Amino acid sequence: MTLAFLVALEFAARHHGVPGPITNQVREVAYPPDSGGLLYAAMALTMVVLTWRERFLAVGAAIGVDVAFLVVRWAVDARPADGHPFGIGALWVVLGCAVVAVTRRTGRERVLLLKGAGLGLLLVAGRKTGDTWLLITSKTRPTVLDQYLAAADHALGDPSWLAGRLVTATGPVGFHVLDFVYGNLAVAAVVAALYQLRRVAVERRFPRHHLVRTFLVIGLLGPACYMIFPVVGPLYAYGAGNEYWASVSLWAPDSPPSLPWAVGDLWPRILPPADAPLPMPFDGITPRNCMPSLHTAWATAIFLHTRTAPRPLRWAGTFWLVSTVCATLGFGYHYGVDLLAGVVFTLTVEAALRAHDRGWCRPGTLLAVHGASVFVALLVSYRWLPVPMARHPWVAGPLLVLATASVVLAYVRTTARWSGSSVPPPDAGPLPRQRPAPRAESV
Repeated sequence: MTLAFLVALEFAARHHGVPGPITNQVREVAYPPDSGGLLYAAMALTMVVLTWRERFLAVGAAIGVDVAFLVVRWAVDARPADGHPFGIGALWVVLGCAVVAVTRRTGRERVLLLKGAGLGLLLVAGRKTGDTWLLITSKTRPTVLDQYLAAADHALGDPSWLAGRLVTATGPVGFHVLDFVYGNLAVAAVVAALYQLRRVAVERRFPRHHLVRTFLVIGLLGPACYMIFPVVGPLYAYGAGNEYWASVSLWAPDSPPSLPWAVGDLWPRILPPADAPLPMPFDGITPRNCMPSLHTAWATAIFLHTRTAPRPLRWAGTFWLVSTVCATLGFGYHYGVDLLAGVVFTLTVEAALRAHDRGWCRPGTLLAVHGASVFVALLVSYRWLPVPMARHPWVAGPLLVLATASVVLAYVRTTARWSGSSVPPPDAGPLPRQRPAPRAESV
């Protein structure tokens, strides 16, 4: 099923004249990858099934291959115009593990090693799939619905405009701190996943449920919502686009200006009007990737999966969630209503995965249905009721927060019941008094 999905995306991308996820992943076997850090993160996931000796060999092999490619490029003076100078070695190691599993392993050991290699490759494929999805949204959705979300966002007090002014006031320091957190979300997820999978090499099996599953499902289903509700974000629909951050960013993307397509240069200084929203045409380059906020969704997943971890990892999960929310709003990438939808989306996916593992028990099924119903209700209200929501913010705002809180509360209660923490052990009463053993007579 996964292969069929990748093949379908490959054909869809080729239809628009660009390579798809399969071509891009195969290309990185020899050409500079888009993200060397992601490939090493994928190798780290694969290594959870290896012994410590095998891990040292794998890391050494990856570094050796990368050094060899660097030397060859230097010798022939082939300087890549784009891409990272490292990462190919990590991909070779992951592929090598798959080859070793097929040729040198049998039985359960073969299955375990193939699962490890597949986990690493799926992480890379998820990134490639997301990039292809974003391209498809920009090519197939010529109009966007930002005016509807901007009107609905009045019910929450226009948090993106407020956060945008705060981040602007912090200057380059605040921007780069949030940009580091925002750009390294996948690295944070891998760290949390490695903790969850730390005993795989010893127990020779994967846990039933872990963060990588949730991450991949969010990345698979989330972009489909982009096709239903295409939105570019306040930075582009109501601002100057990437040019706004060019003065403080060290690596501002080189993209055509989007201001000619915007309603006006309003973000984050002037609040937009909330009357008579309409679909608006936009360029064929900017991704329609706002509804729901998948960065918020992924950060929420990290937060959930670090709740049972040691205290430093719990603090890190909380920090990443709070910082990601600040970045998504402060950079102008999302509206406040996007974030509420992202939280509900994650809890619904997480509930469905855990309910599936438990055989779709009644509490799990009800939780998944509840989350899906609230998510659909949010999207419907954003599309068809934005003006009434903007006119009555003291009613609509609390209702949006309460709807989201209902899913959060239902998730906490249901998962607590599953873990047994909400059900105290039965009181067996006082233990019966034991008669003292007779003393041995002295001889």
